[in-house]
Amino acid sequence: MASPREIKKRIVSVTNTKKITRTMEMVATAKSKKMSNRVNASKPFSDKIKELVGSLSSLASKVESPLLRIEDNPKKIAVLVITANRGLCGGYNSNILRMTRSFLTELKAKGIGYDLYVIGKKGISFFKFAKEPVLQSFVNIDDNSGYKEAEFFANLFMDEFSAKKIDGLEVISTVYHSSADQRAEITRVLPIEPPTGSKDVNDSVIYEPNPEAILNSLLPLVIKTAMYKMILEAVCSEQIARRIAMKSATDAATDMIKVLVRGYNRVRQSKITQEISEIVAGADSLK
Repeated sequence: MASPREIKKRIVSVTNTKKITRTMEMVATAKSKKMSNRVNASKPFSDKIKELVGSLSSLASKVESPLLRIEDNPKKIAVLVITANRGLCGGYNSNILRMTRSFLTELKAKGIGYDLYVIGKKGISFFKFAKEPVLQSFVNIDDNSGYKEAEFFANLFMDEFSAKKIDGLEVISTVYHSSADQRAEITRVLPIEPPTGSKDVNDSVIYEPNPEAILNSLLPLVIKTAMYKMILEAVCSEQIARRIAMKSATDAATDMIKVLVRGYNRVRQSKITQEISEIVAGADSLK
């Protein structure tokens, strides 16, 4: 049985750990609130861009844009995996990496080549350990990231796609559906596919200078907006996962402290009882 001093040290240690997890929970809560506001603010613009592209989708056969190139039998695609730079966020990283391994296995079975791009130190470490070749890796995505980073990635993959070095782009990230629902999903970004149920161009809308020119200018914006939205959702989901993980750790620490305090009181009471018994026994022996 542990001594009262050892139990006391354990109580102090767990209490200090609880303070850390509680602080991290509060920080993650503030950051997740900030990021969820940014995600919600970006949705109207993203939806409107998709709506405009959908209304102009009937021109896809008339407009010569490399972003509309669709290969029936793709030979190589780019796979972008968005993970976190830090841990302590529950199953956030493991869910993405598990889905990525499964997706890469499917590509190999179909005979489709791929170039792997990884964002986040956790993903980089994982694929390095798994000896999976990574073409490029990035660690510059955090809660301060915005349109500048999204534009960089969009231009990178649009150039690769336009040069016919890749036949598509699949992004594996955590998608934010609501504050209580975030799931790891695979999103196809390239080639651009018109949304289902889109309407043809009609005479009720006047397009200047012409619908073809507008569609050509909108297509790169669609990619940039999609990348921006996915980066924001991934960072927001990471902070929510960290808040939940830290809350669970704080609650577990609280329960552990209660158990340790009860054990400490029990051991201390037992020791006091033993000392009293020894004193009584010593007094009786002197009679």
